[in-house]
Amino acid sequence: MNVELIIPIAGMLTGIIIPIGVFIWLYKDAQGNREAVIEISKNLDDSSKVEELLSIFEERKKQPIDYRRRGVITFFVGVGLFTLGYYFVGDILKGAGSLIGFIGIGVLIAGYLYPNTGEELTDAVEEYEKQ
Repeated sequence: MNVELIIPIAGMLTGIIIPIGVFIWLYKDAQGNREAVIEISKNLDDSSKVEELLSIFEERKKQPIDYRRRGVITFFVGVGLFTLGYYFVGDILKGAGSLIGFIGIGVLIAGYLYPNTGEELTDAVEEYEKQ
């Protein structure tokens, strides 16, 4: 096989392998929760307790997204890519790192402009009512 064909084929396969890998990982991660709920529900007679148990597992999904945390993480990923491009790879990675860094700054600013927790929303409403 020609060495020049390996990189394009690997690039195309990566676009397929990564989403499938993430899907399998998420499925396996949730499988333990499903098995635990089934085992516990077998021993419970009251259906309201089963619903309460299911709400405990879904409680994490109800929490709002913390844009400030994600913005900081995204910003420093961009800084890392920029640094890698600056010292080793070149202009392309510097440009990608700068783009990701600025996206992180935008997400961080959005986290401060749009409060996301109940306490922050209450504080924002009270501050508005004082005016």
